[in-house]
Amino acid sequence: MFKHTFAAAAALCLAACGTAPEEGQQLDIPDVQPGELSEETMKDITRTLASDEFEGRMPGTAGEDKTIALLTEKFEAAGLEPGNNGSWVQEVPLVEITGKDYAPLIIKGEDAENSYDFELSYDFFDEWVGVAYREEVRSRLDDSELVFVGYGINAPERGWNDYEGLDMAGKTAVILVNDPDYETEGLEGQFSGRAMTFYGRWTYKYEEAARQGAASAIIVHDTEPASYGWNVVSSSWTGPQAYAQRGDDPPPMTAMNGWIQKDAASEILAAAGQDLDELTAAAKQEGFTAVPLGLTASTSFRNDIRTYTSQNVIGVLPGAEAADEYVIHTAHWDHLGRCPAAPDGDDICNGAVDNATGTAALVALAQAHVKAGAPRRSLVFLAVTAEEQGLLGADYYAANPIFPLAQTVGGINMDAFKVMPEASDVTVVGGGKSQLVRFLEAALKLSGKTATPDPTPEAGFYYRSDHFALAKRGVPMFYVRDGEDLVEGGKEAGAAISAEYYADRYHGPKDEFEEDWDWSGVMSNLQLLYTLGRMLGDSTSWPNWVDGDEFKAVRDDSCAKAEAGC
Repeated sequence: MFKHTFAAAAALCLAACGTAPEEGQQLDIPDVQPGELSEETMKDITRTLASDEFEGRMPGTAGEDKTIALLTEKFEAAGLEPGNNGSWVQEVPLVEITGKDYAPLIIKGEDAENSYDFELSYDFFDEWVGVAYREEVRSRLDDSELVFVGYGINAPERGWNDYEGLDMAGKTAVILVNDPDYETEGLEGQFSGRAMTFYGRWTYKYEEAARQGAASAIIVHDTEPASYGWNVVSSSWTGPQAYAQRGDDPPPMTAMNGWIQKDAASEILAAAGQDLDELTAAAKQEGFTAVPLGLTASTSFRNDIRTYTSQNVIGVLPGAEAADEYVIHTAHWDHLGRCPAAPDGDDICNGAVDNATGTAALVALAQAHVKAGAPRRSLVFLAVTAEEQGLLGADYYAANPIFPLAQTVGGINMDAFKVMPEASDVTVVGGGKSQLVRFLEAALKLSGKTATPDPTPEAGFYYRSDHFALAKRGVPMFYVRDGEDLVEGGKEAGAAISAEYYADRYHGPKDEFEEDWDWSGVMSNLQLLYTLGRMLGDSTSWPNWVDGDEFKAVRDDSCAKAEAGC
């Protein structure tokens, strides 16, 4: 049940979530009663999905078949209707590309001072990694001219274009990780200061390089601005890489995208008569001009290609008055399947927390909303596949939406409830980006919780879960995660539970269901998410992104073209 309200909640949220958007604009934020949420549903579905019988829920395996059958059964029993024109599923065609037989990365140039040609060689895995995005048996890069393009950003709404005046056809873009102002203290700056924007993510940098016509894009790895070490890069970017099949008219793609160790990049730039630190400092300044390096890059590798089909599961509770307006709830059902064995021989990554809990929450929320009666707008419950392989199921849905995005008001994503006692706060990731913060303020008043800002905004977590696929196409999305300031034990106790999870269980065989878990924190957070979904469902307002946000132009354009909706 909800605690008593307190007057300071809104002010605390504003401080935590960023500047309140467009203070003068009125939003319709309805009153909401608590939902009847079932802890037993959360336990039963989490226990089942995380059992060894489901084999870690890897897409394309028997574990997927069991998961889809269970979710279809539970959505129907909850009282939802099939969400895809009479079907409970949306097929997601995937392709898996595995690079093999990598040649070294060869950098060639001419030493003008000493009048001789030189060649530098870098070993795959230890010094550089690269993958193919194109479905081609052989990937080659032959004497591709290197161009240092700073942060690789083209953002007209921010007056920034690192590709100004360049013809990148056949060339390789050398790119810095994160945003130009990531070292700024605080959240003010041309690129949101310390908080990473979409422009800081590697996904954007590769996509923009391809749009510019580049043959290849190589990001310079640096642990601090990347927020992870080279070990994460080398493990994540080797072996099978899954992508959504792109069809007959795919977007532009480079021949190869990759990363290079910072020390290797420094050596390459030095060979071009440049200094990495000096170029990095220059790239942070508005008006930066890209630097052709007078060097070429070459490499090649073979690709094994496998195609298969996975499935998203979709249920809908039709709205009572505005059934063609939608509020979406997302969670990924998949996990890693079989993984490196623990010392006891267990090689199933069960994914109890990540993300059997979030998947169970879709069902529990559906049950509660059905019991409360249909809200004004339709509620969509979307369990997506292949999040662990790069948000593929969510991205496929967003590119091929069952419900038009211009008619999708906004939504809530649930990715891994850390099962712990109740906290007095929640962690808000991406707070202040949209007018959804107003709805969060109202919900926090009802819950008695406070909002804690994302402690590592430079890591860009808003861009690393399924809601991002919808957000980058303009749909405002909540990403509200567990708080760590426990009612009993405070921040120290909450931080200890979180640290133990990431150290011992995250993405490993020990992320298993435990019968003695304390679900009070999960249920309290779930009640908050129920409130947010219900508020959006009963509202007549269409919350937008704040002025200057990287997703606002996309939303405005989508709305302008739509005959109905926003």
